[in-house]
Amino acid sequence: MAIQRVASKWAKTQVLLQNQQVSPYIPLTQKYTRATLGNMLENTPLVYIKPDRGTYGNGVMNVQRHGEPDVPAGEQPTEGPPHTGVEYTLRYGIRSETYANLDALHLAILRHTRGKFYIIQQGIVTLKYEERQFDLRILTQKTPYRNWETTGIIGRVAAKDMIITNYHGGGSVRLLNELLEGNVSPEEAPHLERKLYELGVATAQQLQTKFPGIKEIGLDVAIDEQLNPWILEVNTLPAIFPFKKFFKDKSIYRRIERYAINYGRLPGRSKRRGSY
Repeated sequence: MAIQRVASKWAKTQVLLQNQQVSPYIPLTQKYTRATLGNMLENTPLVYIKPDRGTYGNGVMNVQRHGEPDVPAGEQPTEGPPHTGVEYTLRYGIRSETYANLDALHLAILRHTRGKFYIIQQGIVTLKYEERQFDLRILTQKTPYRNWETTGIIGRVAAKDMIITNYHGGGSVRLLNELLEGNVSPEEAPHLERKLYELGVATAQQLQTKFPGIKEIGLDVAIDEQLNPWILEVNTLPAIFPFKKFFKDKSIYRRIERYAINYGRLPGRSKRRGSY
């Protein structure tokens, strides 16, 4: 049976929201419109806008709200200067643009979305590594015994001035313990790591209820300043080469490889030798 791949971020999110064990870890996510942009920025200072289908962080933007939302004229203070509203900074790639109102911001975003389906997601104020944001890639695979197992976690640190952490976008790879050191106490770290491993399994099990042919997933997870994990998105064709390249413990990749061979992601060793 072929490995099932699911491209739509929106479709995967809707399935995960049906599970009470997983849904608390999903940031508020909606279809992008002018209305959802305004409503979300009224309640949170940071949002991400992503193409529903896409890889490597291509097309991802974020918006930072500076200041508090406008106060209606009838509620302006009787003394002192009136509230002047807010500004919005739109960032994409290494570029940024500032807009004085939501209508101008929305028009700028539309120039990037070009009529395609985008989602808008609550931004997470994450832990930092050397003053740069990072997230985690949690790899969870179907084992030869047909259950799910989280087989590895790596960290991805954004390049300078970038809003995405992807390796293909200039991000760098770090081990989990490097990223947690200085952010998480030695007593808290094992508990958080165990929680992340369990979250990978719970997410895969829930997605399988709707997409029975999936065999592997990669969760992109942010950790906020209160050490809460947040599922940013789930990839059903996760890259596995970083686990081979960056882990000194080669037994981790050997298990990943063994599972991937079993469910057909990778050819067996004899076939690979013959193809060189």
